[in-house]
Amino acid sequence: MFDCLSFADVHVHLREPGFTSKETILTGTRAAARGGYTIVCPMPNLNPVPDSLETLSVEQAAIDRDAVVRVLPYCSITKGRKGLELVDFAALKGRCCAFSDDGSGVQSEDVMREAMKAAAREGVIIAAHCEDNSLPGTDPRSEWGQIQRDLELCAETGCHYHVCHISTKESVQLIREAKARGVNVTCETAPHYLTLCADDVLDDGRFRMNPPLRSAADREALIEGLKDGTIDVIATDHAPHTAAEKGRGFAGSAMGIIGMETAFPVLYTKLVRSGRISLERLVEAMSTAPRRIFGLPDTPDDRVFIDLDTPFVIDSSSFASKGRSTPFDGWTVYGRIVKTIMNGKTIFEI
Repeated sequence: MFDCLSFADVHVHLREPGFTSKETILTGTRAAARGGYTIVCPMPNLNPVPDSLETLSVEQAAIDRDAVVRVLPYCSITKGRKGLELVDFAALKGRCCAFSDDGSGVQSEDVMREAMKAAAREGVIIAAHCEDNSLPGTDPRSEWGQIQRDLELCAETGCHYHVCHISTKESVQLIREAKARGVNVTCETAPHYLTLCADDVLDDGRFRMNPPLRSAADREALIEGLKDGTIDVIATDHAPHTAAEKGRGFAGSAMGIIGMETAFPVLYTKLVRSGRISLERLVEAMSTAPRRIFGLPDTPDDRVFIDLDTPFVIDSSSFASKGRSTPFDGWTVYGRIVKTIMNGKTIFEI
C-alpha cells in the first residue's frame, strides 16, 4: 500500500450556487474525497458570480454547511465575469485562493493589464482561462495567442500569472521560454490532455470539453512539459453536467467532463506504469506543487492511501459526483484510492 500527502485540485467546478442539478458542494466534495483530494478550489462561473463579499458569502455559506474536504473558492477577475470592470481585489484577497474568469478569456488587453497591476499590488494570483473569442476553439492559436499576450503583460506588471488547462504544444513552449526569462508564471494541464488526443474522440458528449482534445503531438509536448517542470500542476477541471446536457452527441453536448474520481488511477496507469514519468513527479504535480504555488494548507495529517497493484475497471455509475460523463468509463486501471484522511480523520475508505 502506497501513501502520500493527499491531493489538491486547484481547478474544479462544484456548481453551487446556481447549478445544483449538475453538482453540489456536498456531492462534489464527496467525489473529491473518493479521489484522494482534501483540498479543492472551485471556479467562479456560478450564479451569483463571486465578485464581491456579498456574492461570495452565498457560496461560502454552502461550503461551511456541506463541504467534506477543504474548499477554497476563486473570485472572478471582472464583475459578472463579463470582462469589463474589475472586482475589488483588495476587499476579496484572503477570502479566495486566486482570481479567475474561468470559462471566459479576458478579451481586452487593457482590462487584463489593469487586472495584473491590481493583482501585483495585492500579492494575489491571476489564473487565466485563455481563449480568444475571435477564433474557433479548435484553432490552437485561440489558446496560445492569448497566453503569448498575457506573458508579455505578466513580465510588464510582475504579477503571478497562472495559466489554466493548457492543451497545445505552443502553450508549453511559450511558458517554458517565459520561465527561462524569469517571468512569474505557473501553469496546469488536466489528465485528459495528458492521456487522450483528437484521434480518440468519438461522437459522444463524454469527449467534449473546452479546450478540446488536440493532436497526438500536442499531448506529447504536454507530457514533456510535465517531465521537465514547465507544467507545474495537474488539475482536473472537474466539470459536471446533467445526463441530458451530455447526451446529445459530441457536437450538441455541453462542454466539460468530470475528473476527480479518476485522475490518479488514469495518470498512474498511463504515465507512471508506462515509464513516461515517475510516481514522485506525479505526486508532486497533484499534491505538493498546487499547495506551494497557491499557498494552500499543508498538513502532514492529510494522507491518501493507494493500492498500486490491483487492477480495477472505472465505473461511472458508482461515482459520488452527480456527473457521469467521463471518457475513461470502462478503462482498466491501477491505483485505486483506498482511504483518504484529512486532519487525521478518515473521510473516505473503501
